Amino acid sequence: MNASQIEEKLLKPKAGIPVLIFDLAMLVASILAMIAGLAGGGFLGLVLMALGAAAFIAFFIVLAGLKAVRPNEALVLTLFGNYYGTIKEPGYYFVNPFCSSVSPAYDKAAAEKAKREKEAGGNPSSTTQISSTRNRVSLKTMTLDNGRQKVNDVIGNPIIIGAVVIWHVENPTKAVFNVEDYPSFLSTQTDSTIRNIARLYPYDVFDEGEESDTVTEKTLRGSSQEIAGNMKLELQKRVSDAGIVVEEVRITHLAYAEEIAAAMLQRQQAAAVIAARQKIVDGAVGMVKMAVNKLGEDDVVILDDERKAAMVSNLLVVLCGGHDAQPVVNTGSIY
Repeated sequence: MNASQIEEKLLKPKAGIPVLIFDLAMLVASILAMIAGLAGGGFLGLVLMALGAAAFIAFFIVLAGLKAVRPNEALVLTLFGNYYGTIKEPGYYFVNPFCSSVSPAYDKAAAEKAKREKEAGGNPSSTTQISSTRNRVSLKTMTLDNGRQKVNDVIGNPIIIGAVVIWHVENPTKAVFNVEDYPSFLSTQTDSTIRNIARLYPYDVFDEGEESDTVTEKTLRGSSQEIAGNMKLELQKRVSDAGIVVEEVRITHLAYAEEIAAAMLQRQQAAAVIAARQKIVDGAVGMVKMAVNKLGEDDVVILDDERKAAMVSNLLVVLCGGHDAQPVVNTGSIY
């Protein structure tokens, strides 16, 4: 049977408590029958002992059919290699004792190890491992943090980006049968999605002077929420066959790679200095213009064009200079 053709079948099994009480009572009865057969002796005693032993083995096997399902968990059952059904409702149930349930689980230790290796520049393919001790599929909301990875943006600048994925299993049947290990499958698809989406956008606007012309262009730094939404849509398409629902993708880390971080920091500092100087010059020109007009209106002093130009130059030097002005007292005529 093709895995993609398996459809989820919800089971409504019998309550487990009555079966447990009946089974325990029959086990006790089978033990008493064996004791009675041993005490009676003869052919009838041997028959009673054989029946008691057979009943004890049969009712002991029935105990394997008692299953407990906790809230926000699902039990996917197979019978002799075929899909039997899924139990999603919490409770204590009795199913066919020959049914078996197995599900890959999240190995947190392996996930943390893979995260540390990735942040240290190790092999990004080392992800979570299969844990065979768990036989139930968790339907709880979980968080996947694959650490940070180095990618190139659309311009070619190497950047370090990290994101977390908030997800849960909606269809446990698909999660078990359609993929080998759904946590590792999600981890690998998350890395691929983050890498492919990050390549489509620049980290930031390269030329601050062109920011007004490129206001509609999305950047990783300026449009992180929108880009995270695109990552969510792309990742959901890739993991839908595994019965996984991606609730949210959040970018948790974004920075230039170490080899270009210093150069980009200098560029940002230069842009900040230019912007600050531009504001200072604009303000200084306005103040000088106001001072010249005020002096002319109030007839405080009458200046010719040459002296007016000298005063404007001195005021601009004082207002635009990076250091405090040193005053010079003129005791003679300004001419």
